[in-house]
Amino acid sequence: MFEYTKETAKTREAAIGALKEELGGVKFGVLWELDMTDTLQQKGQDFDKPITILEVCNPAAAAEVLKKDLKIGYLLPCKIAVYEEGGTTRIGMPKPTRLLGLTGREDMIALAGEIEETLKGVIDRAAK
Repeated sequence: MFEYTKETAKTREAAIGALKEELGGVKFGVLWELDMTDTLQQKGQDFDKPITILEVCNPAAAAEVLKKDLKIGYLLPCKIAVYEEGGTTRIGMPKPTRLLGLTGREDMIALAGEIEETLKGVIDRAAK
């Protein structure tokens, strides 16, 4: 699986709020919050599925990987999506280990694993 996803009984807005709180506790910040539904509708698209994408970053981890290879910037920042599907709110992300695995850089996998575990914990706690 390329992704990690959890269901929550929270509304999309409440889940986003919980994510922001949890991210701050592990030194990640939200760089950008994109209401994809609203954006697509403003561009004239017939799209009504509720989805918000948060771009999140841990500055120390980002600096560490970028010092090794600037092309890793193609994969940054990390993304967490919060969406409603079938009446259920879901929180998910692409796994950093899978994304960095695409680079062929074995020296990045350990750090990607740490980031992945941290973000899984954030999602798990936010979903409760």
